[in-house]
Amino acid sequence: MTVNSEQMMTAVTRLRQLYPDAHCELNYETPIQLLTATILSAQCTDERVNQVTPVLFARYPDAPALAGADRAELEEIIRPTGFFRQKAKFIQESAQMIVHEYGGDVPQRMEDLLRLNGVARKTANVVLGEIYGRAEGITVDTHVKRIAYRLGWTSTNEDPVKVEQELMAIIPQESWIEISHLLIFHGRTLCKARRPECPACALRDICPEGERQLHPHPGD
Repeated sequence: MTVNSEQMMTAVTRLRQLYPDAHCELNYETPIQLLTATILSAQCTDERVNQVTPVLFARYPDAPALAGADRAELEEIIRPTGFFRQKAKFIQESAQMIVHEYGGDVPQRMEDLLRLNGVARKTANVVLGEIYGRAEGITVDTHVKRIAYRLGWTSTNEDPVKVEQELMAIIPQESWIEISHLLIFHGRTLCKARRPECPACALRDICPEGERQLHPHPGD
């Protein structure tokens, strides 16, 4: 896959201008709270997660509290986020490992974070980038997958690991944390899954999908 680096950096520059305040929209105060909120965000909007976490964190504010939580109560609190039984299991078992093996502190290394139950590279990248300022990878969620594919930056919009690898190969490491925020904001604002608003998009002239939407060829 060949990517025009000049066009890619033009896209990044324009996205920065469009979304100067692009940031993680999950509400949290501590590393364990961000880890928990990110686990909850799977198949769920950040807005819905932020509606649930004030009650959750008031009841279980830290890793020891989450580790010893009543599972049924934990499930009930997080029920609105969907898949609540599985998420409760992931949250509690991750908190237990953090307490017993990491002294109650969320690990700072990718390999340690990936040992936690329910934590894959997306969640690990969020924690490393937001809490520790470490760019060991690129957070790939549904927005990032979709937009990177539409822009021609990745050959797939299915496998998040492959998408991450392809993006890491073409995007400077100093922009790894930032690019996820920019693409997520763009996905929520204009480049939506079902109806991308290509006519209003500042990337339309350098986006293959935008070109197809605005100037369809016969047979498309």
